[in-house]
Amino acid sequence: MSNYSTNLTEKQWQVIKNIVEPQERTRKKCLREILNAIFYISKSGCQWRMLPSDFAPWQTVYYYFRKWKLEGVWEELMDVLHSMARKSVGKQESPSLGIIDSRSVKTSHHVDTDRGIDGNKKIKGRKEHIVVDTLGLPMAINIHEANIHDSKGAVPTMEKLAFKFPRLCKILADGGYQGDLAMWTKQKFGWDLEVVLRPKENPRKFNVVPKRWIVERTFSWLENYRRLTIDYEFLTETAEAMVTVAFIQILLKRFF
Repeated sequence: MSNYSTNLTEKQWQVIKNIVEPQERTRKKCLREILNAIFYISKSGCQWRMLPSDFAPWQTVYYYFRKWKLEGVWEELMDVLHSMARKSVGKQESPSLGIIDSRSVKTSHHVDTDRGIDGNKKIKGRKEHIVVDTLGLPMAINIHEANIHDSKGAVPTMEKLAFKFPRLCKILADGGYQGDLAMWTKQKFGWDLEVVLRPKENPRKFNVVPKRWIVERTFSWLENYRRLTIDYEFLTETAEAMVTVAFIQILLKRFF
């Protein structure tokens, strides 16, 4: 096996081993090698069929990627690493504050499902909706058509937070989330949705809005993963899995 920069270290493998392989058994291919191949695709942006030959066959790698997507293993792995990362810096596992935002991403020409045009950004594709904590670490991911307004796309994103974070009491958002969403969030979950607007004076001047810049920094982290620069995935759930894989790599690299 070649020594790619995306390969798991021994410490990182020991952290996640029991999640992806709860019962040890003899396999033709080590799951660590499978993960290394998936992480290589996420970082480099190569096609499945162009996976270097020193990895497992691409069919085997894709089989496990899809299997873990359907079984919820990727989401579970991200949630476990999120809790461990917070504990490692002296914070409680469940954050009390979340920050929500979205970005529009172009889709490949062969993607015909679940995409639309973001009239504001002039992008034809999908929106990646995320909620992060004050460390910028992911709490929830939801992907949908780019033409859906942020206040509407936030609803299924918020629902993914339910029952996961018992200490959560407030979520910060920008002006795109104004309207009835705050009332719906309070009635359904008991959380306060606070819309933080930019200063009205000199609106053309760039201003760093307290706390809200954190989610923008998280989006900038994702820019380092070339598979995400354009959405190549035919299904939105596959696109969500790819974003989750990138977040898993970020968590492993930063904290383990």
